[in-house]
Amino acid sequence: MLNARQLEDLFQEPILTFETLHGGDTASSQKITTSKGNYFVKSTTSKNGQEMLEAEMLGLQSIEATKTIKVPQVFGTYTRDGISSLLLAYISSKTPNTQEFETFGRQLALLHSASTPDYFGFQSNNFIGSISQKNGRSVSWEEFYVRQRLLPQLEMAHSLHRLPFHLIPSYEKMVVRLETLVGSINPSFLHGDLWSGNYLISNDGTPFLIDPAVYYGHHLVDIAMTKLFGGFSRPFYEAYTEVIPKHPNEAAILEIYQLYYLLVHLNLFGTSYLGGVKKILERYFL
Repeated sequence: MLNARQLEDLFQEPILTFETLHGGDTASSQKITTSKGNYFVKSTTSKNGQEMLEAEMLGLQSIEATKTIKVPQVFGTYTRDGISSLLLAYISSKTPNTQEFETFGRQLALLHSASTPDYFGFQSNNFIGSISQKNGRSVSWEEFYVRQRLLPQLEMAHSLHRLPFHLIPSYEKMVVRLETLVGSINPSFLHGDLWSGNYLISNDGTPFLIDPAVYYGHHLVDIAMTKLFGGFSRPFYEAYTEVIPKHPNEAAILEIYQLYYLLVHLNLFGTSYLGGVKKILERYFL
């Protein structure tokens, strides 16, 4: 976290107020007020902090470029005194009402429907939490998801002694299972980590996405994450499916996509997530 002297050095003007904000597992956050307005500063002392924040900045800028859903204005990244920081406009937010949730669902579907390339992946790697997330391009969604999402997390969990080796399915079995369930799909531009802490509804009702881990993948990956820890409101999903209809195998596909996020949580936070991981592995792959 930056102190008052570091903040004034960063902004090159007097800081009127600064407030420590809560939330986030990998960085600290502050609301900064200067004579020019309110800002959000996210800071980390992690050894790869600059890389993480630059990846987050690129993700925000890439979402903004689709012109489908808002992100906070990005002012840049900075590293000083061993602290890396990302500077954004501060968004005052509120609890969404039904209409605002509908707008959010519709705009997320528009993001997923935006013009995309003919590959899965992204132009660069990024992070899911503090864990590196590889985004090497692939023309096969199933191969991408298994090779660059599931297998790295399964192998990491085993190396951390959090997942027995016999629970790691073969690459071939996972690919074939996904091919059977998913079928042919087009790449969608994903937020990549869309839980309830990674969106805001501004005071004027505008949805904003924050803290992305972007890439081109199956649109249901984002929906899977929204439903992992309780889900968003019904109007959100109803508005979303007005734009992108439900997949016939959606229930099973959502569980398999939730497996990735549960593995990430297993690797970051420990074996309390093993039960959920084991349940999905045994249901679909073992």
